[in-house]
Amino acid sequence: MLNVSTQELASFSFGPVDVEQAEAALVEHYPRLVRIAYLVLPPSLGRNRRVLTAHALVQRSLPGRRTSGAGVPGPHRSEDAVDPGYAYVRVEVLRQAFVAGLPLRRRALPRRAQFPPLLPHVWGLRLFPRAGGADELALDQRLSAMTGPARAVYVLRWLERQGDPEVLRVLTAAGVAEPDAEAALVAAGEVEAALGIGAAGLLDSPEFDPCSLQARPTDLMRRRQHGRAALAATAAVLVCGTLLGLPGEGWGPGGASAPSYARNPAAEAALDPGRLRRVPAGFWQHSARTDFSVWPARGALVDDRALLRRALAVWARPGASVRSSATPGTPVGPPMGPPHLLYAGEVDGSRVVLFHDGLRAVRYAEPSAGTAGAALDFARTDGADEAGSAALVLSRTSANVRYVTAPWVRETAVRDLLAPAKAPWRLERDVHGVTQPLLSPAQAQGCAAWNTLQVRDTTGVRLLADLGELAPARLTSGPPGAPADVTGKAARSLWERAACRLTAVRSHGVRSVNAWRFAEQRLPEDGGRAAWVCARAETWRGTGSRVLAQFQVPAPGVAAAVVAQAEESPACGVREPRVLAGVLWQAKSGRWYVLAAGSGDFVALRTTGGVKGEADGPLLALRAAPGSRADLTGTLADGTRVGALR
Repeated sequence: MLNVSTQELASFSFGPVDVEQAEAALVEHYPRLVRIAYLVLPPSLGRNRRVLTAHALVQRSLPGRRTSGAGVPGPHRSEDAVDPGYAYVRVEVLRQAFVAGLPLRRRALPRRAQFPPLLPHVWGLRLFPRAGGADELALDQRLSAMTGPARAVYVLRWLERQGDPEVLRVLTAAGVAEPDAEAALVAAGEVEAALGIGAAGLLDSPEFDPCSLQARPTDLMRRRQHGRAALAATAAVLVCGTLLGLPGEGWGPGGASAPSYARNPAAEAALDPGRLRRVPAGFWQHSARTDFSVWPARGALVDDRALLRRALAVWARPGASVRSSATPGTPVGPPMGPPHLLYAGEVDGSRVVLFHDGLRAVRYAEPSAGTAGAALDFARTDGADEAGSAALVLSRTSANVRYVTAPWVRETAVRDLLAPAKAPWRLERDVHGVTQPLLSPAQAQGCAAWNTLQVRDTTGVRLLADLGELAPARLTSGPPGAPADVTGKAARSLWERAACRLTAVRSHGVRSVNAWRFAEQRLPEDGGRAAWVCARAETWRGTGSRVLAQFQVPAPGVAAAVVAQAEESPACGVREPRVLAGVLWQAKSGRWYVLAAGSGDFVALRTTGGVKGEADGPLLALRAAPGSRADLTGTLADGTRVGALR
């Protein structure tokens, strides 16, 4: 529903970006930036070179010094919620990707991005993302037929969730001429019309993830031909290096570095199972704190020193065979001292150990028969309260999940969010607080059910949702300033329609998700009453919060439609408890309408662009043509103009 004008582009401002600020954004958003580069690079490069080039472009995108912001979209408007450092790096990645797609010409001076990258470089292997299905192949073929700017438009629209004005500003900052940028918008729109909006969700699939790779060997016959020469050269280098190192002080025992975790008291203590912190069983009942720090050590293997030693060693020095995962923003380094032992036992054919070091919950798992195929999972849990430390994921098998619950949890049950009228069913636990397995929605392809863990503790009943991470997310409902646990009929009815949209925040380090019905609107032509809902996901790390504006039509059982979403936006939160969103809606008669709603502090709404109109109060409904786009703004009681969520 957006149009952009030349005046908007001309008034576009820039902001200063430090090297440190850009580096922090690059490190935090590295997988997303590499995915953007991979999608925008021409598929004609081949998947192996495309993967390595995508990593190289991102790694070369830092400014050489503090810059005045040339080429950096500055977030000076209320609808721009992009970190300046991230915006700078993203523009540089796109600029280099466009150059990499240009053919080499005899009379033109070649650019660095047009050559295969020197770093990163891989010898003896070809790397490429995991293969997808027919839908991913169809999307990749469509992208390969588009120009670089058109691919960038498609990615910015559907992966970055940017509106057309911001997309044009980013393309202009990346060096694309305005006519070419507008042509790219049209080309991307044609692909969207051909494939449908559902295909845009495939941009997040493993097919386009250059950070999750498969490996195959290169030409083995050629490698054998040069093997002897390479072996002789390597031997000569080793001999020379050894002779040079023997008499000096650089490589001998007098050097400053020591073998990993050797002769370091703190490191040795962290790897000693005898020094693990253990809490007595009833300590939580008289402690001033109620969090992970007062969990007792539970499980049948808490005294298995060999298992605990292996778990600590793998945590400190994970080998190449260890499968490791971490929630966004979670450091994966070794413990700084003896960690707190939460659980050690055998579950679903694996020996599992849970630790906590004050910042992170760490799960180690190995097969019951042997130690090959160990797994290590990290989740940031600092600042957890009684509700946030009520449970941790202990095991995943197929589509099921088991939890281990806090000692203060009195009852556990399973509640299906999609069946609010159905009573929850009891979930049994053993003496160590380990639950029976329950069907988890974390990896489900559809949305026929959405099971949550319902826990009753000393203060009330709470719902915890498995979003594919070690720590489940707490679900609440109500205004941002006073969210409450999902216990009443109205709250369960609200989550019935919003539950299926939790897939948008899977594996994002989410701590809690609050759903707030901020407006209700009577639809034109006696279409009933629709609800406008804002869902805000807060993370453990503090950054990376996501806001989804949802439109719920008066049709029971139909999932809410996500009409707008933003990341790092204060909207719908404690700092800015307001939200404004709009949608293009079709009545039963076939007529189209622009509908918009804001929270109660909006006194007027206005649309410009393809549909012009205004209304007093927080609701608006205007006749529109099919495919219309409009700019939506709202006015607060003090006269402040606020843009729609995006």
